[in-house]
Amino acid sequence: MKSAVAASSVTEAVAEKAAALRPERIPAAVRRRAEDLLVDVIGLCVSARGTDYVQALTRAMDTGGPCTAIGLRGGYGAADAALLNGTAAHGEDFDDTFEGGPVHSSAVVIPAVLAACERFQRDGRAALIGTVAGVEFLCRLSMVIPKAIHKAGFHPTSVLGTLGATLAAAKAMGLDRRQTVDALGIAGSLASGIIEYLTDGAWTKRMHPGWAAQAGLSAARFGAQGFLGPRTVLEGTHGLFHGFARSVEGDYGQVTEGFGERWHMENITFKPYATGTMNQPYIECALRLRNRGVRPEDIGEIQCETAEGYVHRLWEPLASKHRPANAYGAKFSAPFNIAVAMVTGGAGLSAFTEETARDERVLVLASKVRYVVDPANPYPKAYTGHIRATLRDGRVLEERQGHIRGGAHDPLTREEIHAKFLGNCEYGGWPKERALRFLETVPGMFDGALDLKPLRG
Repeated sequence: MKSAVAASSVTEAVAEKAAALRPERIPAAVRRRAEDLLVDVIGLCVSARGTDYVQALTRAMDTGGPCTAIGLRGGYGAADAALLNGTAAHGEDFDDTFEGGPVHSSAVVIPAVLAACERFQRDGRAALIGTVAGVEFLCRLSMVIPKAIHKAGFHPTSVLGTLGATLAAAKAMGLDRRQTVDALGIAGSLASGIIEYLTDGAWTKRMHPGWAAQAGLSAARFGAQGFLGPRTVLEGTHGLFHGFARSVEGDYGQVTEGFGERWHMENITFKPYATGTMNQPYIECALRLRNRGVRPEDIGEIQCETAEGYVHRLWEPLASKHRPANAYGAKFSAPFNIAVAMVTGGAGLSAFTEETARDERVLVLASKVRYVVDPANPYPKAYTGHIRATLRDGRVLEERQGHIRGGAHDPLTREEIHAKFLGNCEYGGWPKERALRFLETVPGMFDGALDLKPLRG
C-alpha cells in the first residue's frame, strides 16, 4: 500500500489488528523477547540512576505520585515516571536497536507501559500486550521510509517512538478502536526530536525516548477521553511522514501487513557495547585486531569503509570526531570507538567516561582513523564494520564484520542478556542479591498483578 489514502487509514488498520491481540495468543518466542526487553530496560535504568543527567531530571520533577522511576526513591506522576525511565534506559546508548530502522524500541515502549499500568492499576497481562503491540508497531514504522527521518535532521526513535508508545499505552489501558485511532492521531502532534546533539555531545538525545514515552502516554489518555485526532496522521498530505521525512511516498504496508502474525520484534538487537548502534561492528573489528597482537602504537593509519548514512552521525566533522567534546559525544564518533576498544580492550560503560574522552592514548589513535563511503553498503538493512590498518612496519591488516553482534545473525543468549543486566545493576550500585531476586520474578511478571515498588531506590 502506497501513500494514497484508503477507505481505512493506516492507524485504523493498526487499531483493528491491535484489538485482536490477546495475551494468551502471543507466541512463546515473542513473550520471551518481551521478557528480555524488560530485563534489559530495568538494568539500564539502574545503571544510570546516579548519573548527572538523570539527577538533573529528577530535580525538575514533583514527587509523590503513584508510579515508579526504576532505582529512584519515592513515587512520581505517570508522565514523569515515563520520562525518567525512558531517559535512564537510553542514556548510555546501551539499549536495543532494530535493524531496518534504525530505532530503539524498549526504552520508549516499556516506560510508557509501566507508567500506564501503575497509574490505572492494570496487570501483567496488560503490560505484556501493550509491550508487544508498541514494540512491533515501532519497528514497522521505521521501515516505511528508511533513513529519511534521520536525513531530515530528526531522531526516528523520538519521532516514531511517540506513536509506538501511544499504541502501547492504549493497549495496556484497554482503549477501544476509536479511542486508539484518536490517540495515534494526537501523537503525531506531540512527536519531536532533533539531532543537533551531534554537534557538541549535548544531553537531548538521552531524553528523546523518555519524552516519547511521556508523550505517548499523554496521547493515550487524551484519546481515552474522546479528544479527536486525525485518522490519516501517518500518510496524510500534512501527516507525520510529510513533516519529519519530507515525503508521504512510503511503504505503509510495512506497518499493517502481517501485524500480529509476523513479528519483526523477534529480530531486535541487544547491544553488547555501551555505545551507538552503528559503532558496534567497528568495535568487533578493533577487538579482533587487538587480539591478533596489534598495539595502538604499531598503527600508522586506519581506513574504514562505511555507509553514506553513517557519515553525518559518526564521521563528520572529522576533526571533532577525532577529539569529541565529551564522553557522550564520544559515543557518536567511529574513530573514538575504534580507538577506545583497541586501547582499553572493551567498550562497556567504563570505556566512555570523561577520563577516557581525554586520554591521549585514545585520542592519538583516533586521529589516525579515516573513512571512505562504500556505495554498496547495505545499511539500514544490515550494520557492518570494516578496518584496514596500515602498520608502521608496512604490514596491512584488515578486519570485516558483516552484521551486528546481538542481532538476528548472531543473537545474545538469555544468559548473556542476564549477565549484561547483572553488570548494569552492579555499575548502578544494586547488590547482586537484589538483582538476582528481580530476575527470579521475571517469568511471572506478565501473568498476575504488577508490583513495581520493589524496584524503587
